Amino acid sequence: MVFQFTKAKSWRAQRSTRAYSQSFVSCLMPSNTMDQKRRLRILMVSDFFYPNFGGVENHIYLLSQCLLKLGHKVVVMTHAYGNRSGVRYMTGGLKVYYIPWKPFLMQNTLPTFYGTLPIVRTILVREKISLVHGHQAFSTLCHEALMHARTMGYKVVFTDHSLYGFSDVGSIHMNKVLQFTLADVNQAICVSHTSKENTVLRSGLPPEKVFMIPNAVDTAMFTPAPEKLSRDEIIIVVISRLVYRKGADLLVEVIPEVCRLYPNVRFIVGGDGPKRVRLEEMREKHSLQDRFEMLGAVPHAQVRSVLITGHIFLNSSLTEAFCIAILEAASCGLLTVSTRVGGVPEVLPDGMIVLAEPVPSDMVQAVKKAIDILPNIDPQAMHLRLKQLYSWHDVARRTEVVYDRALTCSEENLLPRLSRYLTCGAWAGKLFCLVMIIDFLLWHLLQLWQPFEDIDEVPDFVLPHQEQEASRSHQD
Repeated sequence: MVFQFTKAKSWRAQRSTRAYSQSFVSCLMPSNTMDQKRRLRILMVSDFFYPNFGGVENHIYLLSQCLLKLGHKVVVMTHAYGNRSGVRYMTGGLKVYYIPWKPFLMQNTLPTFYGTLPIVRTILVREKISLVHGHQAFSTLCHEALMHARTMGYKVVFTDHSLYGFSDVGSIHMNKVLQFTLADVNQAICVSHTSKENTVLRSGLPPEKVFMIPNAVDTAMFTPAPEKLSRDEIIIVVISRLVYRKGADLLVEVIPEVCRLYPNVRFIVGGDGPKRVRLEEMREKHSLQDRFEMLGAVPHAQVRSVLITGHIFLNSSLTEAFCIAILEAASCGLLTVSTRVGGVPEVLPDGMIVLAEPVPSDMVQAVKKAIDILPNIDPQAMHLRLKQLYSWHDVARRTEVVYDRALTCSEENLLPRLSRYLTCGAWAGKLFCLVMIIDFLLWHLLQLWQPFEDIDEVPDFVLPHQEQEASRSHQD
């Protein structure tokens, strides 16, 4: 079918890394207009994109918007959502291909290995793509697109947004799939130092091929309340998917104890999931109907309006590579209490966050500490400080450096690539080689059936304001 259309480092280390990367960018890129710089055509691929909401979806959208402003062409490829199928355009001229594949499990498409090859090939040729950027190890579509792109000789970059273990059956399987995909990527990106260390250990990828580029927050969207809230009643906000990985079971233990210790504390919980029933049972058991409000799923556009009603943001995740939610809360001026897991200690500086071990007693102590230091918190000053630390435009510039590194990688034919797959395991390596050989043969069959010359190329167009912004960005 052809579709026609490292150990957790401090925030200071993170900031120094950003400063180094910015200087690196300025060395690599001339401070002239886009005419003196190569205009890239980038294909973003993931099963996770709008209208679905989440950290990966926001990352792809906001990064794409900033790359468009820098003068590049960006196209997104994802699966169909309901009746949303075909080609759509979003803000700034961002083009999205909703290919006619339905989600199979947890918004992932059914693995087909080769079923997506005709569609991926057509999009790559039609859009004259120069580089493919896949997102999220969970995404089946991402793995298949990167595999097909490498078969066709395209340069590929992969961004890992999550942490995985090494002992349970699911993680062992996922790590082997990741090892298969990353054996042939040109460069990889992780969102924290902890995530980078985790990805290198799981995939066997050389550390020098993995970059650390953190997420960011739209500080223009997440602003503090115009007036400072009264502390007569302290409101603690939780916005999270109510699942085991996000620590919903911890909330069941922590909330009643905090309410017992502080009669003037009230909780607002936004989010939905299978653990919602446990929270509702807890509310009934401890008679907290007037002190515990559940909002259900909160659209991303309304997250700020919920955050600015509170004083403290509570994050109880059991694993987290970065956690954009605590950035959004801090940008709105909330003091954060969070579990000390994954890359969370890297995200916010001291004074903006209170960390605790993921056990109920330590979480309660952290909330008590946060309530004690609450009078010293200035929401406006916190917002301005975060505005200096995090910017999606900075993320886009640093991602450009990774793209340039990927594009300078030497061209390789099939044989050197197969030798890398053979190192993935005694049996798995041979299986991976067989998969890639079949993909290579199918690609050549498609070439005979529908040569490149028979696929219409899409004419490029750049919105006038994008040209001005690109020129202005590179002059800065």
